[in-house]
Amino acid sequence: MFGLILVYIIITLLLYLTQKHIAGYEVVEGTISGNYRYSAIALKEEQIEKSTISGRITYYAREGSKANADMLICAVGGTSSDPDASSGRIVTQLSDEDISQAKNEMSTFAVNFNENMFSEVYSFQSDMQGVIMQSSINEDAGEYVQGSFTAPVPGFVAYSIDGMEGLTAEDLTRDCFNVGSYQNTSLRLKNSVNAGDPIYKLITNDTWSLCFPVNDALRRDLEDISTIRVRFLKDNETFSAPIEMVEGKDGIYGKITLKSSLVRYVTDRYLEIELILNRAKGLKIPVTSITQKTFVEIPDEYVSVNEDTPDEVFLIRETFLADGSSSTSNVTATVYSHDRDKGCYLINPGLFEPGDYVVMPGTARKVQITDESIRTIQGVYNINKGYAVFRQVIIIDENEEFCIVEPGSVYGLSAHDRIVLDASKVKDDDIIKG
Repeated sequence: MFGLILVYIIITLLLYLTQKHIAGYEVVEGTISGNYRYSAIALKEEQIEKSTISGRITYYAREGSKANADMLICAVGGTSSDPDASSGRIVTQLSDEDISQAKNEMSTFAVNFNENMFSEVYSFQSDMQGVIMQSSINEDAGEYVQGSFTAPVPGFVAYSIDGMEGLTAEDLTRDCFNVGSYQNTSLRLKNSVNAGDPIYKLITNDTWSLCFPVNDALRRDLEDISTIRVRFLKDNETFSAPIEMVEGKDGIYGKITLKSSLVRYVTDRYLEIELILNRAKGLKIPVTSITQKTFVEIPDEYVSVNEDTPDEVFLIRETFLADGSSSTSNVTATVYSHDRDKGCYLINPGLFEPGDYVVMPGTARKVQITDESIRTIQGVYNINKGYAVFRQVIIIDENEEFCIVEPGSVYGLSAHDRIVLDASKVKDDDIIKG
């Protein structure tokens, strides 16, 4: 007895392990949003300042800070002329506020440190030097620092150049968005400069823009939109801003204009953004559930509809035999879709052989099944009854993960239907075991 039970358990276990287990998904109503993500180019009003002399360079202003006109940014070959500075340098005494700021900078750097981006250590070192230097610098510091360079106009300070300064939306090409070939030169890595060398950059206007290439689908979505919500993936901040389409050198680009928040992204040329749109509402299903299947188009007048079962129709099929004679038979067919515009039903092509005809009831008229009768449609596999049944879906919106399809179709899906999560793993009439 125990031996028979053991054999039964082993057989059951083997059958379970060797069976194909298909994951299901319950259809729900919903929307999708934020499906458009881009590496956008940040275009700003930037001016590069150059040294007029040669020598060792010392930076005082912190990168990303807002400089007023005539504020000391850096000095080349200069020392302090203040008589109290006996060592020839500015004497720095940090306040409690300065120390707190320095600690916060150190903590932020430690949390976000990435060994693959070791060059950031040098930028952090320069930031700390800027915090220390700035603690003893005032608006008139340029008067007693030899070789000083002050901001000619107000603006945000940056210490890197990339050759894209002065770029406009009308100058854009697809090559501009090749992040892999982007080169950014840090000016703070140099201890000395020559006359004519760039030493810092000012972003002189708080208004800036984000540009990105658009395809036809996005252009249609944005046709009637003048303001859009955009999320910055860098820090998950969301802003609303005007958007417009502009023509670059090789195509159409989206341009979002912002009048705030520049302080967060002073040093960024490329920013990962997500456009948040009000999307269509319908049945939400995974992209992996979508598959394609071919069907035969049969004109409305050649079928008889089953009033009790709308998804079934009756056909008269005429088949020609090898001896040239013909035979007719009545066929019950499952309807997978009905195209009202073309006036035809979509039927499983497996019911017909090449060259077969469908006869119009009560007449001698008939239509032949040809390659022109074949149509491919999108759909999913419904598993409500425990086996796979193809159901057509009409996609009205989609992103990388989900689709929104039209609800309410007699031959489609309804909320709470169960479908196969990965349509590539099944075929028609497969028995589905979870």
